[in-house]
Amino acid sequence: MNTGNESDEQHGGHGTDGQDAISDDPHLRENRLSGEDVFRGQLLHVRRDRVGLPDGTEATREYIVHPGAAMIIPMLPGRRLVMERQYRYPIGEVMLEFPAGKLDPGEDHLVTAQRELLEETGYRAAKWEWLATIYPIVSYATERIEMYLAESLTLERAQLDAGEFLEVVIVDFTDAYAQLKAGKVTDGKTVIGLLHLRDRGWS
Repeated sequence: MNTGNESDEQHGGHGTDGQDAISDDPHLRENRLSGEDVFRGQLLHVRRDRVGLPDGTEATREYIVHPGAAMIIPMLPGRRLVMERQYRYPIGEVMLEFPAGKLDPGEDHLVTAQRELLEETGYRAAKWEWLATIYPIVSYATERIEMYLAESLTLERAQLDAGEFLEVVIVDFTDAYAQLKAGKVTDGKTVIGLLHLRDRGWS
């Protein structure tokens, strides 16, 4: 078991951003006392920590450490979107999603977004705009997703990873949003992306 000397990247809730967010709420804060690795996979890292609670008692927290990810909303003229259909094994369904991917070690989120857009869809974007930060599962994962708008697209050639299978589709915003309202678009990050476009006046 570790004694509390690991870097902030190895466990959840202790980075600078999180520290600033809770600095005025000591009555809610949990302090890490010790921890151990439960499982290390190719993508996910599971930890079990012992924490001190605000009332002086202790509890156990199990959570997943994720390297972080970037999601891209690639926009074509006429309010058309570059999206993907991909089979997601854990839920056994083909999902309609915006392109996204995890960070490589030491990689900036924007660099990840640019790389994933080209690899998965074959598009490059001349114009990039940061849109939002989301933490999709705050209860048991550290994953942070930075979302970007990508415009002025030019089509080159996709460079899918080995074992990666997906279908690139061009979808009108109105069609994508109608599928969201009908309960057919259920990927969380994609739902948030479509809602942001709606709030920007897309219809």
